[in-house]
Amino acid sequence: MVRVGAHASIAGGVYNAVDEQVEVGGNCGQIFTHSPQVWQDPSIGDDEAERFREATATEAIGPWVIHSSYLVNLCTPKDDLREKSVDAMQKEVDAAAKLDIEYVNVHLGAHTGAGVEGGLDNAASALDELDVPDGVTVLVESDAGSGTKLGSEFEHLAAVLDRSSQDLEVCLDTAHMFAAGYDLSTPEAVEETVGEFDDVVGLEELACLHLNDSEHECGTNKDEHAHVGEGHIGEDGMHAVVNHDDLRDLPFVLETPNEDGRGFAWNVEKVRELRSVDE
Repeated sequence: MVRVGAHASIAGGVYNAVDEQVEVGGNCGQIFTHSPQVWQDPSIGDDEAERFREATATEAIGPWVIHSSYLVNLCTPKDDLREKSVDAMQKEVDAAAKLDIEYVNVHLGAHTGAGVEGGLDNAASALDELDVPDGVTVLVESDAGSGTKLGSEFEHLAAVLDRSSQDLEVCLDTAHMFAAGYDLSTPEAVEETVGEFDDVVGLEELACLHLNDSEHECGTNKDEHAHVGEGHIGEDGMHAVVNHDDLRDLPFVLETPNEDGRGFAWNVEKVRELRSVDE
């Protein structure tokens, strides 16, 4: 059974994300605990959390992922931004524990002049400041790679996992990888890219895939998502990803557009169609 779902809204209560996931046909998913554009603490009451846990169990949805705020920058050399980022991440992992959510996903951020090695050291040491509850794992996400952002190269991900004392894992985003120069547009390219990730990081460290097609060509460093099979990765590439022996059992979380009369439900069904071709 393919494990596929979408990023869901918690408007009106975090438990509403479960209903939204059911509506689009998903059986796993992702949420923000608050607006990702502002510094804000998660505000999830005990009753609300219980309703989420019960609904998740009833609908057999999982795993869930919490995506951290876009403002978090673990690579920063600035003390005040680092402090805010660590504090925000601590609140996210605590919220995950409260909701029985297994994963918290985070981008490494930008080194803004600290240099690649300095930025990677900063990220690892910032993550080491977290008190991660039992049952929660922080996932470091791959990046499209623009400016001084880190995480676009597999070597960046491997370095943070190696330098941190936390038991970290990885979330790969197909659109981000493609934008960063890792080709996924053909079965042969997918095989090569998966093999390179295994050599550099290790497939045993991969916990989740953000499954997105790309509006832009490979290596452009442009992060704009497209409907599954309708971007520059294309249907052949997406078919190869969702059916790859080393990827097919991972949770696929969609962050695809809502446009042209198509949203998450269309993309969830598309993923299932791509999988059913080989089943």
